[in-house]
Amino acid sequence: MQTTLPEAAEPAVDTELKKAHALNLLEAALYVAGRPLDINEMCQVVGSRSKKRVIGYAETLMEQYKARNSPMEVLALKDERYVLQVKSEFTPLIKKLVNRPLLSSGPLKTLSYIAYRQPITQKRVIEVRGQHAYGHVKLLKDMGLIMAERSGRSLALKTTDYFADYFGLTQDTTVLKRDLKKIFGDAIKEDALERQQNDVVQDKQEQVEPSEDPDNAEKT
Repeated sequence: MQTTLPEAAEPAVDTELKKAHALNLLEAALYVAGRPLDINEMCQVVGSRSKKRVIGYAETLMEQYKARNSPMEVLALKDERYVLQVKSEFTPLIKKLVNRPLLSSGPLKTLSYIAYRQPITQKRVIEVRGQHAYGHVKLLKDMGLIMAERSGRSLALKTTDYFADYFGLTQDTTVLKRDLKKIFGDAIKEDALERQQNDVVQDKQEQVEPSEDPDNAEKT
């Protein structure tokens, strides 16, 4: 009597190989993209129509990076997007090596002010940061880092989802605030110092300015 091996034995090995290959493809795609990939893009890379399966691959990658204690991490973002990025604690140490376009000091300070105090009216931003902040706000809008919403007669400014993706930040408000301190720490300190110095100069000017003498006014 002829005997045969169980049919499930060979496919099981093949499935593991396919899974390993899919994980490698997904990891490579996230690395090369340098930005979050949505579920459709990941399915296309892996060559699978099953969103559930591909999300499973992404979750497996997340766990693998956690187990490695790596400076890199895979994060799940909203709308079924995933990103491979440097952990926030390493960002300040390597930010000088980043190749993507970086903001100059002025717009960066304005962005940090908006991010920390959002939602905040554009009027208030201009009051604190000065008239030059109009240009900063326009630049930040054009870059997709902030957006404006009508709030009564004023425009309220706040950061966008792309802002979080651009700087590798989470959408969680508590963690976001903590990470902002690490990334924008220098800009925030400089901005606070600059405002303190301006306040001191303004106070001195007010003290030095002589009050108008009615007698002198009549003589002139």
